[in-house]
Amino acid sequence: MNYPNNINKSYKKFVTYNNRGMDLENSINEANEYYLENNLALIYKKPTPIGIVKVSYENNSKVIDKAYFKEPSTLDYNGIYKGKYIEFEAKETTNKTSFPLRNIHPHQIKHISKVLEHGGIVFIIIKINQLDYLLDGKDFLDYIENNQRNSITYDYIKEKGFVINYKFNKGLDYLSILDKKYFS
Repeated sequence: MNYPNNINKSYKKFVTYNNRGMDLENSINEANEYYLENNLALIYKKPTPIGIVKVSYENNSKVIDKAYFKEPSTLDYNGIYKGKYIEFEAKETTNKTSFPLRNIHPHQIKHISKVLEHGGIVFIIIKINQLDYLLDGKDFLDYIENNQRNSITYDYIKEKGFVINYKFNKGLDYLSILDKKYFS
C-alpha cells in the first residue's frame, strides 16, 4: 500500500489452520445439547486421551505445561439414538472439488469398519462448499476400496451424502437425516 511521502507498507496475511472445523463442531455441539435437553439422543464429543507430564499453578488454577497423547483417538462423537450405537467424525475442507482422505487417519478407517461390523451406525459429517453432508460409513469405505484417489470427489459426496440443514435452536440437525436413512 502506498502512503503519502512515498512510504510503502506491505502486509502479509497470516494464515492458521488451528481452529478450522470449529464452526462445524460448534454447530454439532449445539445440536447435541438440544438433543440431550429434549431427551432425543445421548451423543457426546469424545475427549482426546492425554497423559499429563507436568503441571504448574497460576492464579489458583492448574495449568498443563507438558502432556502427550496416550493413544490415537477414534472418532469425534459417540452416543446412542433410538437404541442404536452412533459414532461419527466431523471434518471441514476448503477444497471445492474433493475431500482429502489424509484428513481421516488409517486407525479411524479401521475403527469405522469395526463399528459397522458390530452393527453400529457410523458416518462422517463433511463441510464442503459451505454445505454440511452426512456420508454413511459404508459409502465412505466403499469409495476407499474402489478408488485409487487420495480424495473423495465432491460429486460422490453430493451423490451419496445427505445435506444436513441447520435449524434454529437445534444447530446442525443431523438426527433428521438418521431418521430418513436408518429408521424409516
